[in-house]
Amino acid sequence: MKHLKAFTIPFVGLKAGEHLFEYNIEQSFFEHFEYEDFNDSNIKVAVILNKKSTLLELNFKISGTINVNCDVTNEPYDQEIESDFDLVVKFGEEFNDEDMDILIISHGEYEINIQQYIYELIVLAVPNKRIHPGVEDGTLDSEILKKLEELSPKSAEEKENKEDIDPRWNTLKKLLTDK
Repeated sequence: MKHLKAFTIPFVGLKAGEHLFEYNIEQSFFEHFEYEDFNDSNIKVAVILNKKSTLLELNFKISGTINVNCDVTNEPYDQEIESDFDLVVKFGEEFNDEDMDILIISHGEYEINIQQYIYELIVLAVPNKRIHPGVEDGTLDSEILKKLEELSPKSAEEKENKEDIDPRWNTLKKLLTDK
């Protein structure tokens, strides 16, 4: 996969201390990764790079909205997301990203690409079950919800209140109560 140039940070020319990098993530970012679960996105990413003499500390903070389809009704809605992540970049003999929080790059590197970390942070910030807020508070009026309510299993009380119960069952119930 090609690296997006906007997400490459050349750290060699930076002075020691904190540096802020801000990004606006839109739908084209996810199209680059061929990720099609989001209808639209409006996410702000702030990356604070703290350059020290022997390592780099990166702090990622994301916040914004993504437009996704509800898992229950398939209605699109805007899901708020917010997350943060800390990454330590050390210098070593060879590239190693086996540890989730520590990235080791070779001594000769002069830049770091953070697009994969931003992508994973956003995707993992989305709830596993995406439910439209109107479903939870009962304000969404949808044909799918009406059909689900119609087909849902009835409670035991509703089944007993039906008038078309076979009368033979009523006499059997009397045997249980006439002890």
